[in-house]
Amino acid sequence: MPVRYAYGLTSALLVGGAAISLATGYPAGAQVAQNDDSRMASAVPREGAPESFAALTAQLQPAVVNISTRQRVQVSQGGNPFAGTPFEELFNQRRGQQQEPQFREGQSLGSGFFISADGYIVTNNHVVSPTGRGTVEEITVTLPDGTEYDAELVGNDAASDLAVLKVSGRDDFPYVRFGDSSQARAGDWVIAIGNPFGLGGTVTSGIVSAVLRNTGGGAYDRYIQTDASINRGNSGGPLFDMQGNVIGINNAIFSPSGGSVGIGFAIPAETAAPIVEQLRQGQNIERGYLGVSIQPVSDDLADSLGLPQNQGEFVQTVQPGEPAEAAGIRPGDIVIRVNDRPVTSDQTLSFLVANIAPGTTIPIDLVRDGDRRRVNVTVGRRPSEEELRQQQMFDPNAQQEDELSPSENGGTIEDRLGLSVLPLTPQISRQLGAGPDISGLAIAAVDQSSDAARKGLQRGDIIVSANYREIASIADLEAAIRAAQAEDREALLLRIRNRNGQLVYQAVRLR
Repeated sequence: MPVRYAYGLTSALLVGGAAISLATGYPAGAQVAQNDDSRMASAVPREGAPESFAALTAQLQPAVVNISTRQRVQVSQGGNPFAGTPFEELFNQRRGQQQEPQFREGQSLGSGFFISADGYIVTNNHVVSPTGRGTVEEITVTLPDGTEYDAELVGNDAASDLAVLKVSGRDDFPYVRFGDSSQARAGDWVIAIGNPFGLGGTVTSGIVSAVLRNTGGGAYDRYIQTDASINRGNSGGPLFDMQGNVIGINNAIFSPSGGSVGIGFAIPAETAAPIVEQLRQGQNIERGYLGVSIQPVSDDLADSLGLPQNQGEFVQTVQPGEPAEAAGIRPGDIVIRVNDRPVTSDQTLSFLVANIAPGTTIPIDLVRDGDRRRVNVTVGRRPSEEELRQQQMFDPNAQQEDELSPSENGGTIEDRLGLSVLPLTPQISRQLGAGPDISGLAIAAVDQSSDAARKGLQRGDIIVSANYREIASIADLEAAIRAAQAEDREALLLRIRNRNGQLVYQAVRLR
């Protein structure tokens, strides 16, 4: 189960532009700028307000690029209130609408920067990822002089929102290097270069407003906050210190209006640099995982247990079969240290664990019933974002309509039974408390107007058999429905494992 938080601040990825557009802004520094220390020293004084950012900008701007994508996006039929849900096709069928999917061309615009002379570029993953039900067909990189190159996606990582591209044709691209973001201080001067709203080569300046800002939970929810103006289109662009080093990658803004209000967020270089290098080398990104759902420790809870106000996270649930359960961690425990590092709002449990190699055994200090104790945990491998999303589908606190994946379901099942189902993966089995001897399909959603809903079937039930035939795949259930229709039967006898673990038979009328 993914780690969940309860922080109130909401940030938005810098997506925008006409039609379908992901905004990015990723400037890269110039090779000359980093190798000529005398020019850099004369451009910006090390202390105090700089007289001008012009010399620094001139040296860095050549390495900043515009990134655009051409996408093929499936669009929903107009007037369908179930658009984007598993019941979209059913609604269309009842209205007699055309069943063939329809597509239109979309695009995204953003920023990026060169990190090597041979053409490697860093940007945000969401800049080069498809919009909705789309596929990216082409990625184009445009240099400041207007030269365009086709780019290859070398690697991307959704969890950290980072991606690496490669363009060919030259071996002398201007580039910049990552700096040491751990040395950044609130009040330090910074500049951002990018393509806000598609306006190429835009430079803004400001200061670091806060470091290690936490905005809503997650393994990489640690940002540099800045008041340098960042808007849609800056996403993926660099945030530079006064020595011309990239200390952050512009990623998101907090904005009630949709424009810059002086609260922008950048992925720190200390987080981004090692991930970028792994992606560049074609390596898989593996992260540590405990299998717990957590939330911050409130002031009242800290007072009641005699804990420091800014320490520890509360374990809400423990995923069956995962490392935390194997180590004896229980719901209600408060984790205060991971591998001898304190858990705080700036250094969350999920961040600490994610940066530990899977298979490593570490000590975890926790408080249980007011007593402090230590357990040893062998860290597991964090599931992919898709696997985590599927686990969330059965979280009772999750919003069903936002997390169901229509592509996983057969139209026949939705049409005839009113059910959205998923294959029963090991992760979902553990989530539902089903043993290894249980196979079938997990019910992800139930149409409340269906007979299945009237018969009490619900999200989290498992379909084990249909008309006494075992169900191991979506194709099996579709075949059972077709067989019943061929025999003019009006109902299908399902055997269900309910959320209480009971196996029951239920005849469900076909529609």
